[in-house]
Amino acid sequence: MDVDFGKLVFVTALLLLHFGKYVGSDEPQAPCYFIFGDSLVDGGNNNHLETKWKANYLPYGIDFPQSYTGRFINGRTSADIIGQFLGIDDFIPSYAIATIDEFSKGVNYASGGGGLREESGHHNGDRVSLDRQLLNHNSTVSSLSRVAKNTTFLKECIYVVNIGSNDYINNYLMLGKYYNTGQIYSKDEYAEVLTHQYSQQLRTLYNLGGRKTALFGLSHIGCIPYMLKRFSTDGKPCVGWINDVIDAFNYKLKALVDELNKDKSDATFTFINTAGILFAQGERALQSPPCCQLTGDWACTLNSVPSPIRSLSVYFDAIHPTELSNMAIATRAYKAVMPTDAYPYDIYHLTKV
Repeated sequence: MDVDFGKLVFVTALLLLHFGKYVGSDEPQAPCYFIFGDSLVDGGNNNHLETKWKANYLPYGIDFPQSYTGRFINGRTSADIIGQFLGIDDFIPSYAIATIDEFSKGVNYASGGGGLREESGHHNGDRVSLDRQLLNHNSTVSSLSRVAKNTTFLKECIYVVNIGSNDYINNYLMLGKYYNTGQIYSKDEYAEVLTHQYSQQLRTLYNLGGRKTALFGLSHIGCIPYMLKRFSTDGKPCVGWINDVIDAFNYKLKALVDELNKDKSDATFTFINTAGILFAQGERALQSPPCCQLTGDWACTLNSVPSPIRSLSVYFDAIHPTELSNMAIATRAYKAVMPTDAYPYDIYHLTKV
C-alpha cells in the first residue's frame, strides 16, 4: 500500500470519528434533501432504463446494507454519507421508485451516464440528463403543492448537485468517437459552454425552491484507471492534460458560485473542491488498481469477486471511487478541514445560513 494512501485511510478514519456525533442525530439538520447528478451519486434510477449504464448486480453494493441497488460502488455514495451527516434516518429514495409520501423528505434524481448536456453518454443508451432531472423535480414539487399546499419548506432543504464528469469522459474526451465537442471547442471554450448551461439549470432549480445548493467540482479524472489505460501519462502518475481540462471547468464553476450568490441574494450556492480533497497529497497519492475484475472498459464483471480488502483501493471499478474515497469526500464536504475544501461554506454551515 502506498504510504500516502495509508495516510488517507488514517485521516478519513479520524474524520469519521470526529464527525460521528452528527450521524443519525435525533433532529435532521434540514427538512429535506434532494440529490442531482450522475453515477457518482445515482441510487438506482437507471435500473429500469434501456441502457448499459447499470450497476444493479454484484459485486456492486457488496458493502451496502441493501446489497446491489444500482449504486456504482461497493457501498455508500458520497451523497448517502452526507445524508447521514445531515441526520436523515433513511437513504434518500431514487425518483424511479419514490412515493408521493416520501417526496417531502427528499428524492435522488441522479442517473449514471447523465450530464449537463443532453447528448453526453448517449452511446451507451438511455440516461437522465440534468435537464430531465429538473423536469422530474418539477413534477415532485407540483405533487407536493397539491398535497401540502405550502411548499416554502423547500427553501430550507439541502440540494446537492454532482454532475459534469460525463460531459468530459463520455463526450469531450472521446475525441471524435460519437461526439464532436473535442473538435469544436478548446478546453476553456468548452468549460464556458458547460458553465453557461449549468447556470441556466441552477436558476431553474432556484425557481423550483432551491436556496441551499452544494455544487461538487469534478475530480481529476486524468487519474482514474479508465483514463490511464486510454492515454499516455508521459511517465507521470496521471494524464496531465486531462486534469488541466478539468481544472478549467472547476475554475469556472467556482466563479459561477460567486455570480449566483451575487445575483440571488436570498440563496446560497457553494463549491465543493472534490479534486482538492481527493488529491490533497498529490496525484501519486491515490494511484491504485480497481477493486473488481473488469468487463470491457470500466464496469465490474457480473458476480465477480472483488478485492477482499477494499480499504486499500481508491477505485472500485475503472471510473468510480470506493466507499472509503467517498467517506473522505463526504466528510470534508460536510465539514471542511482545509480552507480550500469548500467555498464559501461547507455543507454543515450551509444548513445554518
